[in-house]
Amino acid sequence: MRVLLIEDNRRLSDSLRITLEEDGYAVDAAYDGMDGEEMGLVPSYDVIILDIMLPGKDGLEVCRELRDRHITTPVLMLTARDALDDRVLGLDSGADDYLVKPFEVDELRARIRALFAGEKGPCRDITVLNAAFAIAAAGIAATPKEGIALACKSIDSGAARQKLEQLVTAAKS
Repeated sequence: MRVLLIEDNRRLSDSLRITLEEDGYAVDAAYDGMDGEEMGLVPSYDVIILDIMLPGKDGLEVCRELRDRHITTPVLMLTARDALDDRVLGLDSGADDYLVKPFEVDELRARIRALFAGEKGPCRDITVLNAAFAIAAAGIAATPKEGIALACKSIDSGAARQKLEQLVTAAKS
């Protein structure tokens, strides 16, 4: 799985690159908006991690341009901007998720996994749809994207499948 990391803070970028590579991801890094956008236009990435405050072109503009060019790669905004208006603006620019700095690496990992899971095309079969309905029927607070992500994970993980079976049982009672 390939990650494009667009972050101008080289120390943070290098640290994240090393962490993600240790987790088994192939990571390419860009340190400004112009290079990041150019790299993001290549449809070989599974996730783009994008800072907002970048030299050359800010992350909001980069995200909008990628979406305008029909790049559907999931984008995770990773930024120090923590106001509600900033988060809404980031998501409205086309980002799929938004994480505020400082952050815990485990949360970043979980968000990346969720974005990967949501992108699995072949998992849209009846098993997954039934699992997604079971999540909703069990009253679990999840967005449609989160529900599908959990349902997709059920195919790959015996533990998740068992949890979904418990949800189905609970939904029927």
